[in-house]
Amino acid sequence: MQRVFDCSDNSQLLTGMRQAKLAVGRGELIVLPTDTVYGIGADAFNPKAVQALLDAKGRGRATPPPVLIGSISTLEALATDVPEVATQLAEKFWPGPLTLVLHAQPSLTWDLGETKGTVGLRIPDSQEAIALLQETGPMAVSSANLHGQPSATNAQQAFDYFGERVPVYLDAGEASVGVASTILDLTDAENKRIRVLRQGALELEEIQTFAQDFEFESES
Repeated sequence: MQRVFDCSDNSQLLTGMRQAKLAVGRGELIVLPTDTVYGIGADAFNPKAVQALLDAKGRGRATPPPVLIGSISTLEALATDVPEVATQLAEKFWPGPLTLVLHAQPSLTWDLGETKGTVGLRIPDSQEAIALLQETGPMAVSSANLHGQPSATNAQQAFDYFGERVPVYLDAGEASVGVASTILDLTDAENKRIRVLRQGALELEEIQTFAQDFEFESES
């Protein structure tokens, strides 16, 4: 049974995308390309699938996965009290290597782990990922690696980590960025504070140009 689908081959791309959509719908895991690193993903609204994702990586609920979305309009559906700076940063840097942590809509029926009422959102700069997300809806996606190991930057590395535990791998070649996304916590934006949870591929200097009135605090 084929598990790895070459996205540079139109026939394999179509088959792989279809199989990935079906797998997500069944509550299974998939590996998908993003601009930063490869991700292991599951239906964000399926608690058992999200738990399977955490189990596959060897991570606990204290480290909830971010959620990838296919369009900026989805941000308002998943987050509440969205500050203007979040919209500005999303419009400037999405699709791209920036994850925004916001207050989650309290009405959402999902369980991503110990989120403390927040959700990390991102649109990856990958046409394969965006096309899939527009079919499946929001997906919980974490870097494709075992806990404590380097993130996979290609499908083969991801397969070496997870093997047959994941039924579908979408192979779009080497990740173009190869470094994880920068994560900003905007839940205190009303007080003009932005917490930098992770310095990743997007440099803070670029971000600060669009948030000049904010104080940036490092998680350290």
